[in-house]
Amino acid sequence: MKNFFILIFFLTYSFSSNAHMAHYNKFNKIEMEVLRDGEVIGYNYYFFKKDGDNTTVTNQIKITVKLFGATIFEIEGYGEEKYIKDKLISFNSKTLQNDKKKYVNLEFNEKTDKFDIQGSSYNGEASADSVIGNWWSHKILQTDSQISPVSGSIKKQVVTFIGKEKIEVYGKNYEVDHFKLTSKDMSLPKDKRLNFDIWFDKKNSLILKVAYSHLGNWEYKVKNYE
Repeated sequence: MKNFFILIFFLTYSFSSNAHMAHYNKFNKIEMEVLRDGEVIGYNYYFFKKDGDNTTVTNQIKITVKLFGATIFEIEGYGEEKYIKDKLISFNSKTLQNDKKKYVNLEFNEKTDKFDIQGSSYNGEASADSVIGNWWSHKILQTDSQISPVSGSIKKQVVTFIGKEKIEVYGKNYEVDHFKLTSKDMSLPKDKRLNFDIWFDKKNSLILKVAYSHLGNWEYKVKNYE
């Protein structure tokens, strides 16, 4: 179950990356529900605070999976990303996953032009082109690597554009771009390979829905944004 939140992507589709943070100036929050086999099991919320060129994005997540009344998986965490214009300058998170404490402390190093990471599963550097693996940002579809928001590990990623579709999310209709996400390293054991579907609303710069199968059918869906 530790693989539920490993998110891996690579750019095969074009966006305007120079105005990335400007796309999110209109948002104060994005609320996603998490479902497993059609049942709501938690949430993933993002909050945006702007001050001139500075933007802070905070992330709150809580998920509980029960089987026959017993909790088989549980995660609760908090993270904070700080940007100056479009540049990530720091990220910090604390997560409790199945009673195990995990963390990430990341800082942008201007001398090396890289990220310095101290995490529960990785300590070292990462390319400044890497992004934090959260669902609020379409920039996750523009990079060949991302940094786990839970442990700090660096993940290689591949994304394939499937096509344009029309979907309904909580009673609202959207025209979206559908992507298929798979692990770049296909030598990984099958239970560790990633196989995500993502539906992106380019008009609103929102990842509206994410779906994958692993011990059930999982969905992250945007329920509300403002």
